[in-house]
Amino acid sequence: MLRNRSLERVLSRLATMRVREETMAILKQHDVGNKIASQPALPKASVLIPLSVRNGQLCTLMTLRARELRTSGGEVCFPGGKRDPSDADDVDTALREAEEEIGLPPADVLVVCRLVPIINKSGLLVTPVVGFIEESFCPRPNPAEVSAVFTVPLDFFTRDKEHWSSHGVAGMRGFLHSFYFVDPDSGRQFHIWGLTAMLAILVAVLALRRTPEFDVGFDPKDPLPFFQQMLQSRTSKL
Repeated sequence: MLRNRSLERVLSRLATMRVREETMAILKQHDVGNKIASQPALPKASVLIPLSVRNGQLCTLMTLRARELRTSGGEVCFPGGKRDPSDADDVDTALREAEEEIGLPPADVLVVCRLVPIINKSGLLVTPVVGFIEESFCPRPNPAEVSAVFTVPLDFFTRDKEHWSSHGVAGMRGFLHSFYFVDPDSGRQFHIWGLTAMLAILVAVLALRRTPEFDVGFDPKDPLPFFQQMLQSRTSKL
């Protein structure tokens, strides 16, 4: 019996490693690198999109911001925040903020890629940084910034069941996406919308190589042109 359990654990670890390695290879193809020649001179921020493999399934970790915060209080977000003068680059910002918000040591994040930056509702140029963390990571949320931490299966963001969208909201180009997710661990329902929902959809589409059951407005096989055009459209109005 012990031998069988040991074998099951070994096979599970191997399966997890395979999923992670395959996903990393896929996502690295979409690293923006030097594909964006220039970026607008806007205040910068970064978010970390932490991926993990649970029971062979790709998942992402998300946070609920404390209601007391002046910006996006009570909203679901990925760990992240504004660039600090001491930060070397976008990756540095994302890792520092994740450690401050949920106690995730930078050394425990295997950074995979940076995706195309997006201008958020506050006028910040936000760079998504995707990285893998261990399934065993136990968050230690900073109560001054984060009121909850939860994990969502990545394929949730490709299904239409709990998805709603509207088009052309507040002059924005494309769709405003919205999801309602019930965390099986706590029973709490979380509303995931706006930029956070769009980034979750983007990573799900890329990592899973899956076309969502709803219209996203971009080519799931080559989303970069759409987001570049969106960036150019927003900056031309500044």
